[in-house]
Amino acid sequence: MRLHEVDLSAANLALARSGDEAALAAFYAACARPAYSLIRRLVPGPAADDLLQDAFVDAIRGLARFRGEVPLGAWFHRIVVRRCYMHLRSPWQRSRDWLGDLLERVDGAATPTPATELALDLERALERLPPTARLVVWLHDVEGYTHEEIAAATARTPSFSKSQLARAHARLRAWLEPATAPSCAADAPATALEESR
Repeated sequence: MRLHEVDLSAANLALARSGDEAALAAFYAACARPAYSLIRRLVPGPAADDLLQDAFVDAIRGLARFRGEVPLGAWFHRIVVRRCYMHLRSPWQRSRDWLGDLLERVDGAATPTPATELALDLERALERLPPTARLVVWLHDVEGYTHEEIAAATARTPSFSKSQLARAHARLRAWLEPATAPSCAADAPATALEESR
């Protein structure tokens, strides 16, 4: 089940709002795995555990304001996306995550098999995108969010989301199509360290 589809019964939600530990544990059990998967896609690197914890803290503090107009998971999904976006916008976090991810790749480098090369190429290409563009691509192309929903989740405009998506698609095509491979080095995004300056 995807995160935005998760819901609790009205009785469990009322108990969770009152701080009932069993109801809060049910909320965590239902949402933790899909939320963690989403975070790992939006924020590659070692920050996922902290972001998951922070998102749950935000959600528990905000349960009293949740009106139940959408499934609980959809409400929590928005909190997770907002947390990830705030993390990605921080220059210090971008620099730290970029360095940690680089060290992980060096330490844990493995030779891909031919069957996984295309998937790895796509994964690497997504990681090369600037953080905001990667977030927009994932939310739009994988999660199925509209540009209006992405704008609401990131406190930007729909046209910002559209332009980020168009640029990201152009970069991904250039990086993944063999005919344009030599030109992709010139189009490569700045590293996180350069972006933070």
